[in-house]
Amino acid sequence: MKKFKIQDSRFKIAGFLSLCCTAALLLFCSSSSAELTINTNHDHISIDFSYHGSEVAVSGVSAAGADLIIKIASPEGRQSLRKKGKAAGFLWMNVGELKFENTPALYFMRSTKKLEGLLDEEEMGRYLLGYSALERHAEIAPVSNPEEKARWFDEFVRFKESSRLYSISHGDISVAEKDGKQNYHISLSWPYQAVPGDYTVTVYAVKDKRVIETAMTQVRVEQVGGIKFLADMAKNKGALYGIISIIVALAAGFGVGMIFRKGGAH
Repeated sequence: MKKFKIQDSRFKIAGFLSLCCTAALLLFCSSSSAELTINTNHDHISIDFSYHGSEVAVSGVSAAGADLIIKIASPEGRQSLRKKGKAAGFLWMNVGELKFENTPALYFMRSTKKLEGLLDEEEMGRYLLGYSALERHAEIAPVSNPEEKARWFDEFVRFKESSRLYSISHGDISVAEKDGKQNYHISLSWPYQAVPGDYTVTVYAVKDKRVIETAMTQVRVEQVGGIKFLADMAKNKGALYGIISIIVALAAGFGVGMIFRKGGAH
């Protein structure tokens, strides 16, 4: 009986070790088969007095035949919009404020094909790909029903698109197969309206309506030089910033007045 128990415990140990080896082998094979890479032309955008936006190029390598989705987004946060409506039945004016939770300030998405043909609704929601997925994820208050939420989210997207902070399109990623793999590249205009902060660039490789691989990198937008100095002063030393602003405005007004006086003397 004792000998049987010892042999049984040895079988359990051997089985456990075999399971560990199998798991390690699968993990190694999975990591070694990863083919998706991502690079940007720069990971740092500096805002100075001459800044009027920039250009961000995203490139890399993926498995041959895979469709690609590239998303650039800021961290989720809270945003507010003024709600327009009729007061007294005929005057259009601000009648309240809408708060949008869990929404990125910037959201760009590019894909090799139309998104609805690449992924099903569940997969789009899992990775927050597309406006419909963003709408389901967002919280908007105050709204009384799903139809009102959808209407105000559409207005929110229109406002963001007009500010060049939201954009979705397909067919503008260049791909070329080489040596059994696929090289991809795309250039996007970076808007000057994008605020300083860290932005995540993610590429998704898609096959059979499923995301099979992801890769990501970061782009930092940062104020430098005189712009940073003034921004820090406005934030941390508001009174001093206000005094300097008044002095600069008075000096500018005085200078313009002197120019017009000289012009009037001729």
